[in-house]
Amino acid sequence: MSKTRKIVLGVLIGFAIIFFIFFSTFKGMYNSLVMLDEGVNAAWSQVENQLQRRNDLIPNYVEVVKGYAKHEKEVFIKVTEARSKVAGAVTIPQKIAANNQITSALARLLVVVERYPNLKANQNFLRLQDELAGTENRIAVERRRYNESVRLYNVKRRSFPTNLFAGWWGFGKAEFFEAPIEAKEVPKVKF
Repeated sequence: MSKTRKIVLGVLIGFAIIFFIFFSTFKGMYNSLVMLDEGVNAAWSQVENQLQRRNDLIPNYVEVVKGYAKHEKEVFIKVTEARSKVAGAVTIPQKIAANNQITSALARLLVVVERYPNLKANQNFLRLQDELAGTENRIAVERRRYNESVRLYNVKRRSFPTNLFAGWWGFGKAEFFEAPIEAKEVPKVKF
């Protein structure tokens, strides 16, 4: 074998090794983004399961409270409107915004409940309130898990060298499920 052929063969083998290393690196980056993206989707699915549970409980809760508080119509309308917005939301940011509205409406409904001591003694109401409180706790847990999945995904997406290719591969930024500003305010209870 001539010296030129050995050099050409060496260069070709070198290119093949470099190509294999780059291919493996890109494949690893892409697959890890896919895995983390699916983790975000799975976590969001769990959040949606709990939000649906809450949405199923709300009409019963509202009906029991309505029986006691007939003149609190505005609060019931807000809860119903917020619930319908949840049903109409399509994207994750829309669903987050709609569920933040329903959280705010439920907080106002709880203020109404405080005005009616007899209501708080009603067994149906107590059972529904316990189920709703349990559901709110489940939502908080699933929201935390979802936000952790989003954090891991976004960190990977923004880390070098993945950040050079993530957008090109179609991996956009995932949105956190944040509490609404109103949730930071303490509801005012007046008797």
